[in-house]
Amino acid sequence: MVSGSALSAAAKQAEQLRKDGNIYFKKDRFGAAIDAYTEAITLCPNVPVYWTNRALCHRRRNEWLKVEEDCRRAIQLDYSSVKALDLGRGANPKGYMVDEIWQELAKAKYMLWEHASSKRSWELQSLKEACETALREKHFLDDSQPEGFLDEAGISHMKQLEVLRQVFRKAGEADIPCEFQVPDYLCCKITLDIFCDPVITPSGVTYERAVILDHLQKVGKFDPITREPLDQSQLVPNLAIKEAVQAYLDKHGWAYKLD
Repeated sequence: MVSGSALSAAAKQAEQLRKDGNIYFKKDRFGAAIDAYTEAITLCPNVPVYWTNRALCHRRRNEWLKVEEDCRRAIQLDYSSVKALDLGRGANPKGYMVDEIWQELAKAKYMLWEHASSKRSWELQSLKEACETALREKHFLDDSQPEGFLDEAGISHMKQLEVLRQVFRKAGEADIPCEFQVPDYLCCKITLDIFCDPVITPSGVTYERAVILDHLQKVGKFDPITREPLDQSQLVPNLAIKEAVQAYLDKHGWAYKLD
């Protein structure tokens, strides 16, 4: 069992490594910064800021898979202490990169979707052309049939081509961006953007966390839809909506870029 003094020493060393990483980052020495943050993570893997700082380094190097991995881990750690999100944002907005986590994760996911979408489009187009060629060759062979069968074969050939095109159009629909396809219940009532961090009020209305917190701070302590009194402490993460959003984004990666 690790003693308390050993844990304290590890935490101090990890914090010093974070500061070293920040210095390297400011000097654009991203490799050295990544090494420093990685050592900090090894010592204290449950500190979100170490993961987000490393993710920002990966972003500068366009290493999007690594950006996504570190952002996901940071988000998981944030949800184990929801109050830390709000306290960190209020006490030191620049030091606790909550919004940046979501922005970088969304950007990384969109880049990955765009790459995969381009590959799928190319594969579908290649397969479609191969199928059309096969149908034309079949139709050419059918032309050798007696004259009474030619018109019927031509009509059948055109129908087959149309069915083929419909099949490939359907197959490519998931990769076609369309803002109006996003269900209303997956979007914030104030911004109309797809949720990133949804929270629900006692009235049953779901908002984007950053948006409703901004409303409570700048406009007043009331629910903007129901007008009922509302305090920050009454906000609860809407995990059901969050899971629904993730399921939708997994299928429609283009939606990451709607906001």
